[in-house]
Amino acid sequence: MKIKRLEPECNLATVRDGRGGIFTYYPKDPIVEFNFMFIKEHKIRGNHWHPEFDEYFLLTSGEGIMVTKDEDEKEKFLYLSKGQCVHSPKNTKHVFYAITDCEAVVMLTKKWDDCNPPIIHENLGMGTGDHGDPNYKGSK
Repeated sequence: MKIKRLEPECNLATVRDGRGGIFTYYPKDPIVEFNFMFIKEHKIRGNHWHPEFDEYFLLTSGEGIMVTKDEDEKEKFLYLSKGQCVHSPKNTKHVFYAITDCEAVVMLTKKWDDCNPPIIHENLGMGTGDHGDPNYKGSK
């Protein structure tokens, strides 16, 4: 599976001081754009791949699954909950399915507006629609 879960590092002093905790992720490439995203329960975001940039997806609330298909075209998935982050390298088919209402921060290694095209739509079988879907007719 090309999509990988990132494991955060934590300075345990940030937990021991009683104020919470700070968890740090280290992307392999510089982040040049990030987006805050809402995904409603039982809806999807994705159904595409990016030819020009890597994407980091950090779930900040909720639960869902990131689904991909590798070269063998077999579905694979990662379950995600609050605080988990995944890396999708460029040219990796992916779709996120929200089990509950979700919020996420999505970080890109190249500016969306500098890409031509930024995404290539591909229905991965988790539902219809998304930015770039030529057949999508709105909410269902």
